[in-house]
Amino acid sequence: MATGNNMDGMQMDEGALVKQLQETLNRLPNDIPVYLFSTPGKDDIFTQGCRQVVQAFQNLSSKIKFQELTLDHELARKWKVESHPTLLLAPERYRIRWLGAPLGEEGRSFLEAVILLGLGDSRLNEQSRQIVQKIDEPRNVKIFVSPTCPYCPQQVVNGIKAVIEKPEYISLEIIDIQARQDLAEKYSAHSVPQAYANEKLIGQGAQQEELFMSSLQLLEPQTVFIPESTEELISNDLVIVGGGPAGLTAGIYAVRSGLKAALVEKDALGGQVALTPVVENYTGFTQVGGKTLVDIMVSHALEYVQIFKSEPVLDIKPGDPIQVTTSRRVFETRAVLLATGAAHRKLNVPGEQRLAGRGVSYCATCDGPLFKNKKVLMVGGGNSAVTEALHLSHMGVDVTVVHRRQSLRAQDMLTQRLEEAAIPVLWNTEIKEIAGDSKVQSVVLVNNRTGKSQILKVDGVFISIGFTPAVELAGKIGVELTAEGYIKHDEHYRTNIDGIYCAGDVSGGYKQIVVAAGQGSAAAMTIFEDLVNPYWKK
Repeated sequence: MATGNNMDGMQMDEGALVKQLQETLNRLPNDIPVYLFSTPGKDDIFTQGCRQVVQAFQNLSSKIKFQELTLDHELARKWKVESHPTLLLAPERYRIRWLGAPLGEEGRSFLEAVILLGLGDSRLNEQSRQIVQKIDEPRNVKIFVSPTCPYCPQQVVNGIKAVIEKPEYISLEIIDIQARQDLAEKYSAHSVPQAYANEKLIGQGAQQEELFMSSLQLLEPQTVFIPESTEELISNDLVIVGGGPAGLTAGIYAVRSGLKAALVEKDALGGQVALTPVVENYTGFTQVGGKTLVDIMVSHALEYVQIFKSEPVLDIKPGDPIQVTTSRRVFETRAVLLATGAAHRKLNVPGEQRLAGRGVSYCATCDGPLFKNKKVLMVGGGNSAVTEALHLSHMGVDVTVVHRRQSLRAQDMLTQRLEEAAIPVLWNTEIKEIAGDSKVQSVVLVNNRTGKSQILKVDGVFISIGFTPAVELAGKIGVELTAEGYIKHDEHYRTNIDGIYCAGDVSGGYKQIVVAAGQGSAAAMTIFEDLVNPYWKK
């Protein structure tokens, strides 16, 4: 009976979501014409995917006007459509086309595009709007995406907002690297998302809204956006910096304790978990997709804590109150929790940085589909490396593991699966150089026992050798670090600076999701107790 009740609840929730979506779409002031162009007689998986996605939304609202035409139709000639398949969105008003199908993660991009086009409003914040309004020459934007990339929708929506804000100058092509591998090869877009404008690279990875608009205006990648003026000032009890498992859990526990809290995240929510193909044995789940687990965590956290997404913290000034300055606002707060996580560790070999995004990748989930039937190396010997090697193999990638030791550090179960999948391992081997002109073509391998070297032709190098703690902010404000470079803290997650705490991967210890979440909850409860009875005032 309990199971049945739970299923009924899930169905009711799903029905309520569909009803809410229907109401949202039907309230849109403008119709959204969508055209699908394809080659006559060619009904491949991408064409079918386009049709199914658009028809699914069309069934929810008559606002979506869908027509399917062939590439020899007069409208194809009018709008210069030559690629199979191509979706055009509201082509009489805007120049937005989709080369491929909005499947997987890109379904979110399509939904947001429909809503924005139906509103006829970019919904840019004022700072971004001012930047875009400075553009007075054409900007032809290409954004390369993959259905498995959780960061891609953020970049796609940036592009759509720019087009709606300045349709007379800005056009957008959203290019699925699986459907258009030829274009991905031409632009060396071996890592997604990648954004180009007027044939110039303006962004690798998802960018916050203001950074994308600045990059688009200046036609070169921008790394820091400092607002001209701060328009908003928020006072609260706690600012959590970082939206991974530690930060999200801390937000829940802080608010439940009675604190007014805000969570600020510069990138995609979920941290490394969002990029993990499969998470095993997180309490309550034998197996669960990393992105699925993140969605569950974020949905839960949103019931409690206010989340500021795509908003990097620029500065923290300790004091009473502590001042936290982000790219968009200033927080005055009583405590700060640093849950900034850790970034992918680099090999630091010649060619790695130059070919990053051009065959060198740190995310098999995002970039793996492009390497189907191609030869790649997976560098590393831990759980993440083996998991991602298995993921690549399942996608049809010819993958070989490169490990600098004689035995793997991964769990026995993962090691066994690697053997069962017949994935070869090069033992006691290190990469000394990654070579190629515009993309990865070969690597120099050295056996660290014999000293023998060899050149191996490969199409890609995936790197999973651990993480470097993100301690830039901590170091900037004088937080003490351990000898290993992590934030130093006591048993209650307090740092050497009053009111500054830490949790998760940035604090060292085991790199496990459940550990990070536990530290987040413990730190939040410590912060609540300390704010009631400040230890620094005793």
